[in-house]
Amino acid sequence: MGVTLDDDARQYLAAFEDVTGVDGRDCLVTEDGDRLLIVVERGGMGEAIGPGGRTVQRFEDRVDARVRLVEGADEPETFVANALAPAAVYNVTISENNDTVAYVEVAEDDHGVAIGTDGRTIDAARTLANRHFEIDDVQLL
Repeated sequence: MGVTLDDDARQYLAAFEDVTGVDGRDCLVTEDGDRLLIVVERGGMGEAIGPGGRTVQRFEDRVDARVRLVEGADEPETFVANALAPAAVYNVTISENNDTVAYVEVAEDDHGVAIGTDGRTIDAARTLANRHFEIDDVQLL
């Protein structure tokens, strides 16, 4: 399944790849444009972050936006868990009935982390799961 990016997202990904040297698979831009969520190629997180976070900080400075990185994955369960990081995810189960739903078991103390401020983290996880694996919803247990 291919992800279609708008012009802004393509430009941010090109800049990300230029600064970090790591392939980006997807980019979500908030409506106000001050936050980016970039899906990094599997295995590329360390290089994208860089020593002491300097590489991703250079990219943030270049685009004047806060950036959150999500590591890509080949399996939908792993991808959903990565999208909810840094929450401690114990298990992800994909249920395919009328809709495809990812049920995520999260540490009780990390429910707030998985939801995020104003629901941003869980909403981003839902959007990414749908774009990359056609998962209709992500539910926390």
